[in-house]
Amino acid sequence: MTGKKSVVVLDYGSGNIRSAERAIARADVDVTVTVDREAALAADGLVVPGVGAFAACMDGLTSVGGQSIIAQRVAQGKPVLAICVGHQVLFSAGVEHGVRADGCGIWPGVVEEIQAERLPHMGWNTVQPAAGSRLFAGIENQRFYFVHSYGVRELAPEPQRKITWAEHGGDRFVAAVEDGVVWSTQFHPEKSGDAGAALIKNWVAIL
Repeated sequence: MTGKKSVVVLDYGSGNIRSAERAIARADVDVTVTVDREAALAADGLVVPGVGAFAACMDGLTSVGGQSIIAQRVAQGKPVLAICVGHQVLFSAGVEHGVRADGCGIWPGVVEEIQAERLPHMGWNTVQPAAGSRLFAGIENQRFYFVHSYGVRELAPEPQRKITWAEHGGDRFVAAVEDGVVWSTQFHPEKSGDAGAALIKNWVAIL
């Protein structure tokens, strides 16, 4: 036993697993990349990465029982951090190229194409953190790395739900959510340099 917190990166067939693993390991935790259900449920923290299309990520997540793993962790009060399309699939549904796919339904909201002339939204951008955000504590004015064409453009605030917004091409979308034990980012903290490393440490601090 190392005495460190344990984090599982859920390996459900989505790419970008290793860069997430390395970034989280730098926060001084024990990281395991696995699809094992018991390990994912037992870990102090679970990371749900994701790249590519909403429907494909949702299919991969469903194939390994990821949806029920996330739901069980939420019910047990165990932290989850979702990234990029991992963040998107927590919402009710996604619509890409006219095709609608159901999401995990943790939050109401539809992932749809951002209304901007230049897509994908790729590169560094600032965000507008929610008041009292713990995820962005100390990094409120930093820039983060985005790669996406789709996002959630409407999400109602709730007393415990903190919503961080960003803009691209004049259109506003959800950049991050903090809701109880479930935190998520549309951007890639593992590709966001020192600011991303600080954000991951802020998440690890709640484990």
